[in-house]
Amino acid sequence: MWEDLKLKADELGERRIVDLFKTPMRAQHFSVTACKMRFDYSKTLLDTEVTWQLLHLADAARVSSKAKAMFAGDPINETEGRAVLHTALRNTSGVPVELNGKDIMPEITETRTRMEAFAEDVRAGEITDVINIGIGGSDLGPAMAVRALAPYHDGPRCHFVSNVDGADIADTLKLCDPQSTLVIVASKTFTTIETMTNAATAKAWMKGNGGNPGLQFAAVSSSLEKTREFGIHPSRVFSFGDYVGGRYSVWGPIGLSLMLAIGPERFRQFLAGARSMDNHFREAPLAENMPVLLALVGIWHAQILGYETRAVLPYDDRLARLPAYLQQLEMESNGKRVAMDGAVVEVPTGPIVWGEPGTNGQHAFYQLIHQGSRIVPCEFLVAARGHEEDLQHHHDLLLANCFAQSEALMVGRKFKEAKAKISDYFNGVELQRQAAHRVFPGNRPSTTLIYEQLDPETLGKIIALYEHRVFVEGVILGINSFDQWGVELGKELATALGPMVSGKASAEEKDSSTQGLIDFALRHRRADA
Repeated sequence: MWEDLKLKADELGERRIVDLFKTPMRAQHFSVTACKMRFDYSKTLLDTEVTWQLLHLADAARVSSKAKAMFAGDPINETEGRAVLHTALRNTSGVPVELNGKDIMPEITETRTRMEAFAEDVRAGEITDVINIGIGGSDLGPAMAVRALAPYHDGPRCHFVSNVDGADIADTLKLCDPQSTLVIVASKTFTTIETMTNAATAKAWMKGNGGNPGLQFAAVSSSLEKTREFGIHPSRVFSFGDYVGGRYSVWGPIGLSLMLAIGPERFRQFLAGARSMDNHFREAPLAENMPVLLALVGIWHAQILGYETRAVLPYDDRLARLPAYLQQLEMESNGKRVAMDGAVVEVPTGPIVWGEPGTNGQHAFYQLIHQGSRIVPCEFLVAARGHEEDLQHHHDLLLANCFAQSEALMVGRKFKEAKAKISDYFNGVELQRQAAHRVFPGNRPSTTLIYEQLDPETLGKIIALYEHRVFVEGVILGINSFDQWGVELGKELATALGPMVSGKASAEEKDSSTQGLIDFALRHRRADA
């Protein structure tokens, strides 16, 4: 089937996306509406035949049955022997979710109830600021969501510290009062070196400046022993099972900072939005299934046409952290080279995901997207209406720009058109030269996801949409989207290098490059001292 799709891609020749719109109702046939959102993928080179080939690929990979297995709690994370049940964290339906014959929903519900009570107490008290200390999924999810839902903040200000670079924690602590700040330490094992280093610094800052770490620290962790050793009472510790991966964990205790910012009721709306997308993903036929179609567009671009990157372009400034969040979701999940059976995957796997909000990007990297030598599929996201009703003209301009960029990428500008625009200013050879610089090749694919407004429910839908998209892509590629062994080697080497860069151990066993770098750091550290 891969070969058939690649042959079809080879047959495309000079086909142009804009010509596909000569077919009646192109946009209607190549878009899907679900959960009050519209996903338009008509501005791609997909036609009916290719789409059905891709759907056949998904069917042959048993996407539907494997999705059913995921929701049922089967150990689909085969390399770690674990179930994948982040969806259970947003299950508020009362329907049991069994794992190894036991319903895990009472435990999840009890934890959520404790979170809500804790959040209400904090929001009603004297805490003015919350610092969430985590890294990876313990940071990217809540940091992205808190910014996205800024119009709904009615709780303490939330800050996020993830980098072990001392600048991150130092700059954040300067913004906060040690006597009115709550610190959340988010680490499932409570051993993550970056997180625990930052946590110790925050604890010393608070203790040395009149705060009370015993009352002003909470933890998201599964290790009651280590959190107790750190000085955090069990009543302020919130845990989740090993069936939830870090990058899929914003729906539970990792989302505590979000709950503190927007309140328990709106957090439940956030969960409800994700739950509605879960239901759509489980129930809709493949040909009408938004996550499946989003995944198939990604497969077509990355694995069949060979486009190496994917630009995520939210025309919503509050979604500024979404591209970074999706970088982890996609690249840590599907950035693999080995299939479930241990064999090397024969096609490229996860694409490079990047992006920034529009319209800022239009004055930065869109030059490359429009006229560069590489084709970059673009994924636009935009709300039909904003929150600032008195600034409607701003949102109208935002929408116009979003729609214009996808149109421009598709249509482009021919040499003849470029010449006509400047013929009053140039002629002869100079006209030819100047016109060449103003040609837009066009025929560059994009999709658009449009939704009513970025509220808690909609944000939940968007995140769940992309989670299921990554799952579908992983199933089709035959890889495990739920482990991340690629982060281990660097951690091991960093642990060994720690004594060397502090001057407490020799670096003789290291390569000459690493030795030279350590020597430079030590010499200049001594000079500064």
